[in-house]
Amino acid sequence: MSLLTVGSVAFDAIETPFGKTDKIIGGAGTFIAIASSYFQKNQRLVSVVGEDFPQDTLDDLRVRGVDLQGLQIKSGEKTFFWSGKYHNDMNSRDTLVTELNVLEHFDPIIPSSYQGTEFLMLGNLSPTVQRLVIERLEERPKLIAMDTMNFWMDIAWDELMKTLRLVDVLIINDEEARQLSKEFSLVKAAKKIKSMGPKILVIKKGEHGALLFHGEDVFFAPALPLEDVFDPTGAGDTFAGGFMGYLSTVEEVNFENLKRAIIVGSAMASFCVEKFGTERLMTLTDREIENRVQKFVNLVQFDMIAAINA
Repeated sequence: MSLLTVGSVAFDAIETPFGKTDKIIGGAGTFIAIASSYFQKNQRLVSVVGEDFPQDTLDDLRVRGVDLQGLQIKSGEKTFFWSGKYHNDMNSRDTLVTELNVLEHFDPIIPSSYQGTEFLMLGNLSPTVQRLVIERLEERPKLIAMDTMNFWMDIAWDELMKTLRLVDVLIINDEEARQLSKEFSLVKAAKKIKSMGPKILVIKKGEHGALLFHGEDVFFAPALPLEDVFDPTGAGDTFAGGFMGYLSTVEEVNFENLKRAIIVGSAMASFCVEKFGTERLMTLTDREIENRVQKFVNLVQFDMIAAINA
């Protein structure tokens, strides 16, 4: 099995109630690739950076099994940069700086060695770029998942609709689901969104967990209560990385495996927020991941029959 991730590899500068950083490593593609590397060692990455991007970070990705033939390094140009400040509730933030730089005219190039990829994760980019990647793959992957955001719904609705028709899984948050569907009820929203193309919908609810809609089946995964949340910036992308990293290792994408993938994604996201940027994700052990996944299982595991008969 193999997994191809398309997404930004970037710099961030973050300020939260717990502190602030200078320029650190960020980007959807980065978080997705690191999170999925704990499960899938046959990975490919399509993205673009400037000549200012640190070589040691690229080396770290390679060590994790990420093939970087699809990463363009633009000489004389700068890497995408985003800076933001989170409010006290950590659920809302203000964008302070956005410098598109090399991402402004990103043309995704698919190396010949990436053809035949079985799983594709499209990080949050222009829906036109996302669709270009799908069209440039000679053979359709077994499963195509994508992320998107309110911005594309506002400025590129028609392009987004075209791309949605080509994917199997959409991963968005509850606010985005409501905007996309124009429905407040997430159940109604899910039905409408699935009629747009995706057979599987994952709605992230931040500190309130995540919902999975597959056919007529629905699954809810709670969020793990954490003592400290330092930086939620990459949590959604880390969730997607854990979700797709796990799915890309199973033989069949069925409801049971999708539920397991939701738990794995939630566990990985819970690690991400414990430190700024990718810091926490870079130092995880398999034992830590296993223990964290078990904590999620314990949140919802109980003996109902014993409770009724008590």
